Amino acid sequence: MSTDAPDLRSVTLTRDSMGRYTARNLRGGSITVSSGTDELSPVELLLAGIAACTAVDVDTVTSRRAEPDDFEVEVTADKVKDEHGNHLQDITVTFRVRFPEGDGGDAAREMLPKMVQRSHDEWCTVSRTVELGTKVTATVE
Repeated sequence: MSTDAPDLRSVTLTRDSMGRYTARNLRGGSITVSSGTDELSPVELLLAGIAACTAVDVDTVTSRRAEPDDFEVEVTADKVKDEHGNHLQDITVTFRVRFPEGDGGDAAREMLPKMVQRSHDEWCTVSRTVELGTKVTATVE
């Protein structure tokens, strides 16, 4: 276990209207989140976080060999309600990546499965946190 100080991450969520919220980070980035409208729902945002986190890991390494012709990551999960309350199970991450012909594309294709596994096992903070589980504390100020 690392003894380094935590590298704090944070977002602030503000209410725009009933069921519609905007999440903002300290750098000024924002995304609208809602339930039952066209924006991403909180559950979809979690799945998008998993997809984006692992995509960045894999893309950063493989695109050094060849720029992909197509790059898509789909994350699916079953939402269940049981004795543990509402939660997701059977989360599946599927990469659909196509590289051009040639030596660079061959090298990227060969590396792709290894990088997907490495992201899953070590690098992707979002999916690692979900898999390992962590306590979430809610407070009211």
